[in-house]
Amino acid sequence: MIRLTALSSEKEPHSTMAALIVKRDVAIWAHAGDSRLYLCRAGRVTHRTVDHTVASQLSAEGRHAEAEVASQHYKNVLFSALGIRHELKIDINETRDLRVGDAFLLASDGVWAYFDDTEIASVLDRLSPSEASKQLVKLARERAAGRGDNLSLAIVKLEAPLEVPKFSAPELQAT
Repeated sequence: MIRLTALSSEKEPHSTMAALIVKRDVAIWAHAGDSRLYLCRAGRVTHRTVDHTVASQLSAEGRHAEAEVASQHYKNVLFSALGIRHELKIDINETRDLRVGDAFLLASDGVWAYFDDTEIASVLDRLSPSEASKQLVKLARERAAGRGDNLSLAIVKLEAPLEVPKFSAPELQAT
């Protein structure tokens, strides 16, 4: 779809992505671009994906002064995303230690750009996924003051399994 849009518009559209699979106590996630996945536990961010931006790449290489300039002037320049002509890089990670109360936030930069890790973790810890979504979107819109990017997010919060009542079969009696 992205490539068809490129042909019809003669531009290079692209899309970032964050994906999550959860099964019992295992979570596997993938991302490309600058959409992020946060894993929060007990009010703290325990994992956050690393953006596929020029600034983050320079920082990872230890070129902090250049990364600072890049983050101010080219913060949205991606080296990997769906649909760009460069080789696609998808980071995949996992945890096998999920616990009740753990929360995942998958968010575009139109959301996460307006929060630090502490605030994100606090909102996810205190509120239900529905209420946390409303709060994060409301605050991001206010803080963007009409200048923001798209607001896309999903929240997954792990709860204890429901107790399933145990039924016993009535005893059969011979007559």
